[in-house]
Amino acid sequence: MTDTSVHDTVSTDTEPRGDLCIRTVAMPADTNANGDIFGGWLLSQMDVGGGVFASKVANSRTVTVAIEAMTFRKPVYVGDLVSVHANLVRVGRTSITVHLEAWVLRRREKLQPILVTDGDFTYVSIDDQGHPQPIQRDGATIAT
Repeated sequence: MTDTSVHDTVSTDTEPRGDLCIRTVAMPADTNANGDIFGGWLLSQMDVGGGVFASKVANSRTVTVAIEAMTFRKPVYVGDLVSVHANLVRVGRTSITVHLEAWVLRRREKLQPILVTDGDFTYVSIDDQGHPQPIQRDGATIAT
């Protein structure tokens, strides 16, 4: 696979990096028995945002094939404004790896964003029949 790394994925932990992909508010329906937001809900928000980003890069439909190195750093609470940011890590022949960061703004604290979760998600470009297809970048297919 051709490796076209684009961004450094090391976060400064002080402010979001990369393209904003999705922003939503954590709601009571998204909580566990302790009143915290489910990790699975947060992971799904990250996957949606990453999928939008990957499809834009690939100029096609994409599907999630792997999630690596997920780190849940801090909890998310009801009322937090959750933002997911994407950095392109690597583009292969049919796959795209994206580093995703989830940040929150807490409604009761200073408006300082807090990194709550990050991880690497890999997506594969697919055709209309759901088969992997080469990624088209700038009008050219990426070579093997």
